[in-house]
Amino acid sequence: MDSRYRPGRPVSPGREVSVSVNPGATEWPHRQIADQIRAKIQAGDWGPGEKLPSIPDIGHIYGVAKQTAQRAIDQLRIEGLLITRPGSGTYVRGVRRRLARLARGRYGTTRGYHTDPGARYRQRLTLVGRAPAPHEVAAAFGVAEGTELLVRRAVITSQEQVVEVSATWLRASEVAGSALEGLAPLTRPLYQEVEEVTGRQYVYATDQLSARLPHRDEAETLQIRADTPVLTLLHIGYDGQRHPIEVTQSTWPGPTTLLTDDYKVPSPRHEPEDGPDLALA
Repeated sequence: MDSRYRPGRPVSPGREVSVSVNPGATEWPHRQIADQIRAKIQAGDWGPGEKLPSIPDIGHIYGVAKQTAQRAIDQLRIEGLLITRPGSGTYVRGVRRRLARLARGRYGTTRGYHTDPGARYRQRLTLVGRAPAPHEVAAAFGVAEGTELLVRRAVITSQEQVVEVSATWLRASEVAGSALEGLAPLTRPLYQEVEEVTGRQYVYATDQLSARLPHRDEAETLQIRADTPVLTLLHIGYDGQRHPIEVTQSTWPGPTTLLTDDYKVPSPRHEPEDGPDLALA
């Protein structure tokens, strides 16, 4: 079948999207539909927040049963490209938000999401208090799992959608009585506040990036299904003696996140014309 249609809300005057399902193809029909919808989203034909046609309409457009259309939408929801709002419909979440949150761009007069020139990303603290450290945080600090540390939990939003959840862990004894124990927004980058309060200076940093399935609270906050992979960044800031000062965990929905790290490439060393000496072991 080959037909043409417009999505649930007008995209632009005269803009039409061609769709087709090949019943003789080896790929399942719901995957063909998912591939075409994904391609349109990635091409920008459907932008963040745009509403898709209803499941019956998608079935009619492609000439397939409602169950097949639902499977296609479910696949894209698992990937994190779509979000379904009960009683409202299915919407595009957005594609590959660019988050420059690796260590090279973390320090300076600005930090992390604060570097965004369009102020697209907003941080909101959700909890500040003492809590038992999870395994990876305790290991980074070199303390026993469950040791009580200060945690600052926050959500980062873009265009009113949650795109990141984070937790910054500090030694409670080092920041007791400071602004770091409060919910009031800081007036400068967190690392600068930590340096002044603790009297320790950040000298080294390590980032560990991994992928996993989300915890229940992460899935609920990020508005993704429990089987949607997330990217997690474990950031550890050290002083000059390689003692950890801060550990921060950042979590993003994997399918809609692209982490970038821009850096200079060092110039090559000049070797003798004969080339470097090589030793065979």
